[in-house]
Amino acid sequence: MEITRRRLLSALSAAGLLTVIPTGRANAADAAADSARLLANTVGIFAGTEASNSRTETAAKRAAIDKAARANLKSMDAAGPGELFAGLVLGTDEGRLNTAYKQLYEIALATRAPGAAPDLYGDEAVQRRVIDGLAWLHERYYGDQSKGYYGNWFYWEIGLSQFISKTLVLLADEVKAYRPDLMRTYVASMDAYLRNGTDGDVNLDSRFHTGANLADITTNRILQGALLIGDGGGAPDGEARIRKALTDQLTVFATIDPYALDHGVTDGYYADGSFIQHASVAYTGSYGKGLLTRVVQTLKILDGTGFAHGGELVPTVVGWVRNGFAPLIFEGWMMEIVKGRAVSRPDTGYTDVAIVVEAVVDLASLAEDTTGADATALKSYVKHIRATSRAALDPSSFVSPVSITRYADITGDASVPAEDLNPASRTVAFNAMDRTVHRRPGYAFALARSSSRISKYEYMSGENLMPWFQGDGAYYLYLSGQDQTQAYGVDYFTTVSPYALAGVTAPVEERRTVPELYGKPYYDNPGHPLNFTSSSESQNTYVYFPCGTGPHSGGAVLGAYGAAAMVQSDDVPYRDKQKGILPGDFVVYRNATSTKSWFLFDDEIVVLAADVGDAAGRAVTTTVDSRTAAPDDLTTVTGALRDGRPWSGPGTGDLHWLRYANPTRGTSLGYVFLDTPRVRVALDKVSRSRRVVRTANPDTAVTRTVLGVTVDHAAGAQPACLAYALVPNAAEAALRSYTRHDGPLTVHANTPRLQAVTHKGLGLTAANTFTPGRHATAGLRVEGPASVLVLRGRRHGDPVTVAVADPTTQRDTVTVLLHGRPLSEVTADPQVRVTRVRGGTRLDVDTRHTYGRSLTVTLR
Repeated sequence: MEITRRRLLSALSAAGLLTVIPTGRANAADAAADSARLLANTVGIFAGTEASNSRTETAAKRAAIDKAARANLKSMDAAGPGELFAGLVLGTDEGRLNTAYKQLYEIALATRAPGAAPDLYGDEAVQRRVIDGLAWLHERYYGDQSKGYYGNWFYWEIGLSQFISKTLVLLADEVKAYRPDLMRTYVASMDAYLRNGTDGDVNLDSRFHTGANLADITTNRILQGALLIGDGGGAPDGEARIRKALTDQLTVFATIDPYALDHGVTDGYYADGSFIQHASVAYTGSYGKGLLTRVVQTLKILDGTGFAHGGELVPTVVGWVRNGFAPLIFEGWMMEIVKGRAVSRPDTGYTDVAIVVEAVVDLASLAEDTTGADATALKSYVKHIRATSRAALDPSSFVSPVSITRYADITGDASVPAEDLNPASRTVAFNAMDRTVHRRPGYAFALARSSSRISKYEYMSGENLMPWFQGDGAYYLYLSGQDQTQAYGVDYFTTVSPYALAGVTAPVEERRTVPELYGKPYYDNPGHPLNFTSSSESQNTYVYFPCGTGPHSGGAVLGAYGAAAMVQSDDVPYRDKQKGILPGDFVVYRNATSTKSWFLFDDEIVVLAADVGDAAGRAVTTTVDSRTAAPDDLTTVTGALRDGRPWSGPGTGDLHWLRYANPTRGTSLGYVFLDTPRVRVALDKVSRSRRVVRTANPDTAVTRTVLGVTVDHAAGAQPACLAYALVPNAAEAALRSYTRHDGPLTVHANTPRLQAVTHKGLGLTAANTFTPGRHATAGLRVEGPASVLVLRGRRHGDPVTVAVADPTTQRDTVTVLLHGRPLSEVTADPQVRVTRVRGGTRLDVDTRHTYGRSLTVTLR
């Protein structure tokens, strides 16, 4: 552990984070005063203050606190023998035990929340009833570690401790007066359940103690340290616990360097704004927002204490919001590409963003003490989300009554403009998590890829039951002004076939879910050398979130334009089953093949696909798009065949263009088939239960009108290629313009080696190369796998700007030759070397350790 400690301190020192924690030890009086402030801050966050709770804006929140407490007290009154709450049979169900602690917390909260339940506020008898409940649960279910720690590890190391710690904070004075032994008894037990640690401490080498999980654990321990100080005679060990927890938590603020991992941890925020949890899952919209919430709460908890200089961390968190969250939020909706298994839950999307908004509201208040510009930008962003969201944001869902009043102050401040943190046009390559976002006025396009670095999907605990192709180039095109619950969210995955997600190439076969295969939510085989248990690393690798087996997934960004590429691969389970590594009864599935590019312009997203087929000879489908609409919406599909005749769907035809419109919602989307075989168009009414995607979902039947635009590839056919463009919000006249010989788009190459397009109106050429060797196209030559964008001015003498990226993350240098008159460097990233050569200009781009980042040069 000494080596680990040195590594930790070295990493924090390099990141400039150690200065956050003051050196030296405060005297006992100072520690007690800081502890009291910390506990008071915590109570204020969750229970509110006299000032916040006297505001009308918090009335709904106070009513909810009152309602929950009274329902729980009534349940306690009705409890039978052996029960704490009526009907809540605990047994060995860790989820129900968590519910019991949650209900005690809700009662305690009402006794400390001013104005919520006046007859309960400060009620000593009710508080002692809660304390007795804590003692009862500890004696019968929690205190004996030989009987505990069944089921999901999260409850024992994080979830239960969260409710226990907050309840003890709320009732600290009464616990000290009534049952003074209970505080240390519980702290000792919470330590014991950190079995992945050492003597109850946090083990930073544990795969469980990373990212959002680490933030949760360390926040719990900060509260426990303050309780120990306040308990009397515990200042030294309480302060030591706080300082250690803060030092551990600081690791989540450090940007992950994939070339110099600390403790081998890949979980956290990356330089390009990516967030990863569970080692390889793109997870900003779930664990990422949890981490954002927790660290902002911690900064509020520490505010005004001497334990840490929390203000120094605020700019880091502001960066997370600006570069990690803002690109992924479109008109108040969190994009599907970063939700992991949470895509199958019925309460995501707008609800996700409400959680982020509360954190941003509180972050704005913290930023006022550090930089006024950040505070103003964050407040403007809050107003922007409120103004553009198609779902009314309900601040009563916020955790803190104080946050509700801050939100009301921001939205009611006429001097604060509503402004997005995103430029109107923006392309973001989250290459560290194989995601790309392309934003324009009127729409946003989100692309999910996978590789040997990033998981194809996340399934776990009966959630996201049919996820198989969600990382195989699946994309989501969000149209402005649309209620996204009608277009995406859980009902998209419920009604759209998992083999026909927009953008996906999939073999024609029927796969079975994990519960169907093995009779439980995981593969259980602890006797195998790979030790398959519910929370083993093998379960993660082969069942919960398997990676692909190919390295090629990435792309370049040049200003507001972008290119992305992926070579579709088998997953790790299929590869290792062929090697004989996996058990005989472990079921694997072989993938189809494709090499794909996405070129991101202003009015079009151009998609090229080559080598589309199947090495096993199966039939394959490529889905150009799948869209859903409410069953009562008026939806139409019109278009033109390649011979010029008009066409209307559904049906199959040699289409030149197609237009899908939903006049009920005022939305439309065009498809231009640049070089594509016959296209099958379906417009079906589909009804399914939400349980098909998540076992815990209510058996709610969902009906949607589903558009399917598909290209079929016959069994045994030679690998095919196709090229098409998505044109958001397009009128028919605009779609016809693409059919002219002088149309804006030219496809130069579409092979497994090279894919390239020029947009003549923009003067932009984009190319993705996939194989070793030289690749020549459209006035440039690229050596080896790369992603290249070249933007040429429209007038003679205008600058030429080039962006280059390594989509494999494995190359040291990419060389590009621009044919024509030799050009001179105007500006360039340090990694770019420019050489004037016979017949053109040579660019040698050092891509070593750039992890897919784009490097640019401007020439004249």
